[in-house]
Amino acid sequence: MEKQTQTLPQDVERLHEIIISLRNNQVELESSLQEKIDEIADLRFKLQKALMARFGRRTEKFSPHQLNLFDEAAPSEPDVTQDIQQADEEITIASHTRKKSGRKPLPKHLPREQIVHDLRDEEKICACGHALHRIGEDISEKLEFIPAQVKVIQHVRCKYACRACEGAVIMAALPPQPIPKSIASPGLLSHVIVSKYEDHLPLYRQEQMLQRMGIEMARATLCFWVLKSAEVLRPLRDGLKEDIIIHTYTQADETPVQVLNEPDKPNTSKSYMWVYYGGTPDKKSIVYDYQPTRSGQAAANFLYGFKGVLQTDGYGGYNPFDSKPDVIHIGCWAHCRRKFAEIIKVSKTSGKAVVAVNYIRQLYAIEKEARENHGSHEQRYHLRQQRAGPILLEFKSWLDETQHQVPPQSHIGKAIAYALNQWHLLIKYIDHGEVEIDTNRLENMIRPFALGRKNWLFMGSDKGAEAGAIIYSLLATCKANLIEPYAYLKYVLDQLPRCKTDAERKKLLPYAVDPLELVKAYSQPTWSQSVAENVSATCS
Repeated sequence: MEKQTQTLPQDVERLHEIIISLRNNQVELESSLQEKIDEIADLRFKLQKALMARFGRRTEKFSPHQLNLFDEAAPSEPDVTQDIQQADEEITIASHTRKKSGRKPLPKHLPREQIVHDLRDEEKICACGHALHRIGEDISEKLEFIPAQVKVIQHVRCKYACRACEGAVIMAALPPQPIPKSIASPGLLSHVIVSKYEDHLPLYRQEQMLQRMGIEMARATLCFWVLKSAEVLRPLRDGLKEDIIIHTYTQADETPVQVLNEPDKPNTSKSYMWVYYGGTPDKKSIVYDYQPTRSGQAAANFLYGFKGVLQTDGYGGYNPFDSKPDVIHIGCWAHCRRKFAEIIKVSKTSGKAVVAVNYIRQLYAIEKEARENHGSHEQRYHLRQQRAGPILLEFKSWLDETQHQVPPQSHIGKAIAYALNQWHLLIKYIDHGEVEIDTNRLENMIRPFALGRKNWLFMGSDKGAEAGAIIYSLLATCKANLIEPYAYLKYVLDQLPRCKTDAERKKLLPYAVDPLELVKAYSQPTWSQSVAENVSATCS
């Protein structure tokens, strides 16, 4: 120590410079240490978030008791939280009747085959010597499975000629086919399409299944059938797009997809499926639109001519719609809530995210009440104005105050910043009774695509991606309108080649097809009976 002090300069100014330099170094070290601490905390949060996504529950629903147990590490606010929870508990929701538990009976429309088990003749004698009389029977049912059957349909075309003049031979015309000169019938094409895009069976698996049935069918042939069927179905997808454009309310979202052989792009890059949900409550339309990029221009091109309410998440590609005079851009509360819910799932202490989620829970409780009371758009509008408006004002005041109490780069700080940046879009829903509070309905339509993506992993080319967009559009629209997809595709693939005008094609849209025609399209009469019962129940 004495040697170190002896080496110090005697000049006072030089000593000041050394002290200032040491202080600066200390500040830099503390700043670097804090950055490392923040980085470690961020990595821990991301790790816990990934583990929750992989092994935890995906639901964003929390009870008030759960919210007190899980939140990010921030100072708790018991008074505010208690007030919000108390206000939330005061909301009255109509009661409902619980469904009975237990085994459900087998459908009545299924064919029954009886196997009678009777006593032997010597067992029908009572111990007293008299004959036993049959007083009834006990029936127990077991469900049997019969493997799929494949048959060959022969089209016999009769030929005619004149023996007198030996003129030209006349032959009966073959009905228009979805794929000319192909051995695939509309039923087989529908089966391949539904298996791939609805049941998530890649074509190579279908190839193996056909081989087990003794049918050698190359995967390339199946792929060719899918591409050609999509071209036949393209006018229907265009009709769904027109319906979305002409109506005044639509939702939009996008999801990534990998396309291998895409022009001017590496096979590791991302492409996107843009999905749009619109139409009317009784005629819903869902359209998938494949695009190689996530540029907002894709949405602008698709929605060209649209006038009305557009509801999206917070992706910046939709920002240009804010300045369009004919479009009212509205945000999604589910995405706002998700930012806070992720913090609650990962962390274990009470904090500010609890307060934010409780505010949003009150908004959703109002929506649930309106939905269970089957209120009209006008009634929902007035309910939102009376009940949701004050909650939004209180929530906005809390966000403004809390923003200055948390680090901007913390997860709670980012969640609050997202809510404030999107606030001008989030609050607009209360002024439109026909608008939902979030885009969850559209995300539910995207979920089958995301599930299938885990099976087939990627699409081979841009043509395959475009074909998938066409088929997914029709399958999602069928599901939204309670239409059985196989029967629908079999019917339209048989009818579309016969159509000559756009008016005839529009009659084949999922919500425009006569359900009884779909019953006839299915070859199994037992299934037709089931469909007829469902149609009758839906119409009533």
